[in-house]
Amino acid sequence: MKAVSVKEIKQELNTLTHKEVQDICLRLSRFKKENKELLTYLLFESHNEAGYIDSVKVYIDDEFELINRDSFYYIRKSVRKILRNIKKYVRYSQNKETEVELLLYFCKKLKDFKPSITRSVQLQNMYNRQLQLAKKHIATLHEDLQYDYNILIEDLNS
Repeated sequence: MKAVSVKEIKQELNTLTHKEVQDICLRLSRFKKENKELLTYLLFESHNEAGYIDSVKVYIDDEFELINRDSFYYIRKSVRKILRNIKKYVRYSQNKETEVELLLYFCKKLKDFKPSITRSVQLQNMYNRQLQLAKKHIATLHEDLQYDYNILIEDLNS
C-alpha cells in the first residue's frame, strides 16, 4: 500500500466527524511509541515549552547517571542513545530555541562527565559536532537570545 500525500490526508480529515478523528488518533497512538509520545507532547506539553525543556533536562540528568563507566565503548553507546532521544524530543517541539537549549545542556553534561571525554576521540568529536550545530541554530534566533546563548557557548569553550 502506498501512502497518500499530506494534502489528501488533510482533505479527508476535514470530511470526518469529531468522534471519527478522535478514534483515528487513539488508534494511531496504539501502533508506535513515538506516535504516543508526539500526541502526549501536542496535547499536554506544547503549551508549556519551558516545562517541556525542564522535563527533558531531567531525563538527560537521569540517563547520564545511569551510564556504565566501565569502558569508553559503553559510554559512547549510552551517550549516542541519549543524543538520539534528545533529537527525537526536539523533533516533537520543532522549536529552534528548544533545540539550542537542549543541545547546550547536553554539551555541558558531556563536558562535565567523568571520566573526561578528552580521553576518547569519538566522544570529543560528538561534543564538537553538537556544539557546532547549536552555534548554527543560534545564528537564526533573535539577537538577545543569540547573546545569551553565545555566553553559554563561551563558558563551554573555556
